[in-house]
Amino acid sequence: MGKAGKGGKKKPSVWAGVPRWAQVCTVFGAVLMFFSGVSLVGVEALLARYEGAVGKADLFGDQAAGANERTSDIKGPLNILLVGVDPRKEEQLPLADSIMVLHVPEGLDQAYLFSMPRDLYVQIPAFDKAGFRGGTDKLNAAMSYGSRVQGENPSTAQGFELLAKTVQSITGIQRFDAGAIINFGGFIKIVDAMGGVTMDIEQEVRSRHRRPDGTHREPRPGGGGYVGEQAVYPEGEQLLEGWQALDYVRQRYPENGVPDGDYGRQRHQQQFVKAMASQALSADVVTNPIKLDRVLRAAGESLVFNGRGHNVIDFGLALKDLRPGNIQMIKLPGGGIMDGGKYKGERFEPAVQDFFQALRDEQIDAFMLEHPDFQNKI
Repeated sequence: MGKAGKGGKKKPSVWAGVPRWAQVCTVFGAVLMFFSGVSLVGVEALLARYEGAVGKADLFGDQAAGANERTSDIKGPLNILLVGVDPRKEEQLPLADSIMVLHVPEGLDQAYLFSMPRDLYVQIPAFDKAGFRGGTDKLNAAMSYGSRVQGENPSTAQGFELLAKTVQSITGIQRFDAGAIINFGGFIKIVDAMGGVTMDIEQEVRSRHRRPDGTHREPRPGGGGYVGEQAVYPEGEQLLEGWQALDYVRQRYPENGVPDGDYGRQRHQQQFVKAMASQALSADVVTNPIKLDRVLRAAGESLVFNGRGHNVIDFGLALKDLRPGNIQMIKLPGGGIMDGGKYKGERFEPAVQDFFQALRDEQIDAFMLEHPDFQNKI
């Protein structure tokens, strides 16, 4: 694609050095793609093939509590917790590098997506399973605290349970209807299965980290950036390979073509999310049985899902009318907390609590009319 090139050399690990904001964009795209894709093919075949590819785990502690599976139809409103986890060794505590909530109103044909800052400074509740007594820390630490198992390797599913309880206490959401863990390592397979993702790049961006063939640029001697030829993402419609897409959405410096810094980076990520989900629902994918099979299996293999009595197929069918154009991206304003000149984490502005109240009252549309600054325009 243009100057970004597809070079023939072996690509480096796509996640090497990728920061949390670059990883956030993959979470929603993979889940929406699988939910929407499964509603496009026969349920009987899916039950035997695709649903079996999705990992399953007790993400909410329901099995330990002796809860029975629900058998009723899925009805809105729904709240779904999506967490992105960077692959690590089994003995290492898992890191929640992205934490997102998808809120689907009663009609199930539109949704709101917002991110919870991983550095949000919060009260993490006590969690007996992991021997955690509770305390204040950054939000992403909840998964690490909750994953501890005496004498065994950490449990990512158990960590998810404490993270979910923590997010509930912050937002006032009483119960999540489903949850998913996305393994970032499988994301490249999804993009490759789709043949890349086409998106409209608003202005030329030059990579800080990669060469045109995808290899890493060398650090400048003495620090202060990198040296060597840069991958370039020209203005206009471009087809991005997996490594290119991830590299593009991580750029945030004016000298690399992103004049509005972190805000521009967040906008690019959300543009990519919608492009990824839209392409998964395009005729190029859904009318090509081989490609559709490849995409759905890659997405399924990247997911661990718990629908609290409903499987991923049930949710795919329930959300069959949900399309990328009906999803509002929400930005929750906040700022850093400093203590004696030392950064402790992030905090929300007071109006965010009003947003959470509107979510609980099913009044988000009215809230957004009064607070247009909460809308992330794509």
